[in-house]
Amino acid sequence: MATVQLDGTQIKDWPSFHRICRDAFGFPDFYGNNMDAWVDCMSYLRDDDGMTRFKLQKNEILTITVSNAAALRTAAPDILDDLQFCIEAINDRYTDYGEKAALILKLA
Repeated sequence: MATVQLDGTQIKDWPSFHRICRDAFGFPDFYGNNMDAWVDCMSYLRDDDGMTRFKLQKNEILTITVSNAAALRTAAPDILDDLQFCIEAINDRYTDYGEKAALILKLA
């Protein structure tokens, strides 16, 4: 199972969120550092487009664990809310195309 861990204590604002995600997910150099770009990159987890360092198999799931989620909720609640919303939207996109949802978000 593919996994990524994001440390909620290291995410203070949008720039730090996107920097950490760019490194953790292996987003391309042209990553736009916004949630539209985040969704675009995460929508290609089962493709060979190189939008992330992950290439999931047909029914494989990527688990994203946010450790110290309470710290992130305190420092930047809008980031955590948007992350949850975007993961749901991405999973909806996968299921709309007849595929299994690709992402699980765990808050630790």
